Amino acid sequence: MDTHALHHYPASGELARWIVVGFLAGAASVLLFHQGMLAVLHAINFAERAPYSFAPTAPFGVPQLWSLAFWGAVWGAVLAATLGRLDGARLLAGAVVFGAILPTLVAWFFVAPLKGQPIAAAGVPAAMAVGLMVNAAWGLGTGIGLALFGRRHVH
Repeated sequence: MDTHALHHYPASGELARWIVVGFLAGAASVLLFHQGMLAVLHAINFAERAPYSFAPTAPFGVPQLWSLAFWGAVWGAVLAATLGRLDGARLLAGAVVFGAILPTLVAWFFVAPLKGQPIAAAGVPAAMAVGLMVNAAWGLGTGIGLALFGRRHVH
């Protein structure tokens, strides 16, 4: 196994930096990668939902884009805490898999019922694929942010 690709969990100061960068990268990734992927899918008529929506969300009326960015930040911190030992290509691959699976499952089985929406996109394959793709793109963006800014680079 490639020993430079796996690291010991960062020291507490580095761990705090890693998680804060994950939080910020997660929010930025919603704006660039998640919504960017949704824009592409919407442009080719694969996704019904338009990107960058400012429609109010229940119950507080927060614009949808800012709600997504907040939750992307929270998930980014969770991703960072989960994948703190990975680096390089393993970090990026892990972030894509994490993004595709965990936030998507939570959206399908917890968030959707709370909002009165069908579980797992009502089992419609195209709608399910959209969730997986936009969240995988979010994971990639968050992983790139962590790879670029998460650790101090010694020169």
